[in-house]
Amino acid sequence: MTQLALVQSWFLGVTLQLILAAVLHQGLATVAPPTTAQTTTTPHKDPGRPEKGTYMVKNSNGTVCLLASMGLQLNITFMSVSQNKTVQDIMNLQPNVTKSSGSCQQDSASLQLTTDAEKTNLTFFFTLNTTSSKYHLSEVSLSAAWPDMKEPFVALNRSLDYLRGTLGYSYMCREEQTLNVAEGLSINTFQVQVQPFGLNGDQFGAAEECQLDEDDMLIPIIVGAALAGLVLIVLLAYLIGRKRSHAGYQTI
Repeated sequence: MTQLALVQSWFLGVTLQLILAAVLHQGLATVAPPTTAQTTTTPHKDPGRPEKGTYMVKNSNGTVCLLASMGLQLNITFMSVSQNKTVQDIMNLQPNVTKSSGSCQQDSASLQLTTDAEKTNLTFFFTLNTTSSKYHLSEVSLSAAWPDMKEPFVALNRSLDYLRGTLGYSYMCREEQTLNVAEGLSINTFQVQVQPFGLNGDQFGAAEECQLDEDDMLIPIIVGAALAGLVLIVLLAYLIGRKRSHAGYQTI
């Protein structure tokens, strides 16, 4: 029984370590990487979680060629007129006042989001590798002229590799992500589902989930497996102990 107790104790320790490792892994996986821009203060309050909007691009024949559903939050660093120093401000893109447009080619597609009130123009460019049938977000550009900006903000990055998916499938990520675009600009995305190629009508294809979502599902699997193993060990210990108890009453 002493050996069984040692085995139980060891297994319990391993189980707790597995659970702790899974939790820590999830915590590290969902932490958004910091932006590279240096800031001194934030002039406005946190706008909270952005509203999810649905945006589409149509071909000349009226068929939907790009479909996106997501909440977007812009983090911009700029020179403030009112404070006379560099600040970081956060703005949620409001779907009800955001116009969508764009274009679709065989191996490229774009989604342009424009808000008149905030004078913001955000464009996503997607590229398709026709050999591997894989696509990704390859370029982002932004121009903004907010009231407190000393001069209009402009950013462009043509060497990105985000939102990777397969032709005919949509990319999905329920977890919040931070897309670092350029110095002074990062974009927080919420509940993203996007398909820039291979649409069949105006509905998303089968979803390919991001790594963050897969990690989120991994925790209950690890915990469940560990608990199942612990129950099995306890059951075996009980059966072996019961068998030894009966053996002690045998006639010599």
